[in-house]
Amino acid sequence: MKLKVCGLTELDQIQELISMNTDFLGFIFHKKSSRYVLNHLSLDEILKINHSGKVGVFVNENLDKLIEIAEKADLNFIQLHGDENNEFISELNKKLNPKIRIIKVIRIGNQSFDELQKNINRQLSTINYLLFDTDSKAYGGTGETFNWNILNEIEIPLPYFLSGGISLENIGNIELLNQKPFALDINSRFEMGPGNKDVEKIKKLVNLFQSPKGTTNKE
Repeated sequence: MKLKVCGLTELDQIQELISMNTDFLGFIFHKKSSRYVLNHLSLDEILKINHSGKVGVFVNENLDKLIEIAEKADLNFIQLHGDENNEFISELNKKLNPKIRIIKVIRIGNQSFDELQKNINRQLSTINYLLFDTDSKAYGGTGETFNWNILNEIEIPLPYFLSGGISLENIGNIELLNQKPFALDINSRFEMGPGNKDVEKIKKLVNLFQSPKGTTNKE
């Protein structure tokens, strides 16, 4: 199982996570987020981070602005965390560098199984990965967990990231999932403050669940 650490803002922590073979590094480009990366790092600094799992997280961003950021920061993945529809994603696919993969977030709240399945099925022709997160007005980063059992009631036709309040205390519940996540996406439960990661706590998680082969670092 691979690991994504999201909401990164500090270069020294990023380098430490790279040395731990962290698979995906998440940078939030949503101005309303307390982890908005451009308040801490420039696009040029992100560009120079030597890693092939750089994920840019966007919420209802302007298409051309998104593409500009992806190019200037040399992103490898785009995570769409807002209300982006298929028309937007299709246009993004046309203009985006084809080497960049797209992750679409499915926010889970009070919707029925049927509604959730329809939402998933609508995405399939335009994206590469799904990401399941707890629904919130803040578009994630709340530290709250949705009922993971719902994932056993639906068909998940793509590899998926599991997000939303993952912690050392609840990580064992992943064993109850019929289809295991492609990757875990951790954020606020592994912080000392917004964007300030508790690297020692992340190491404990890595020791428990990350395969030593699960690295995406460039040679």
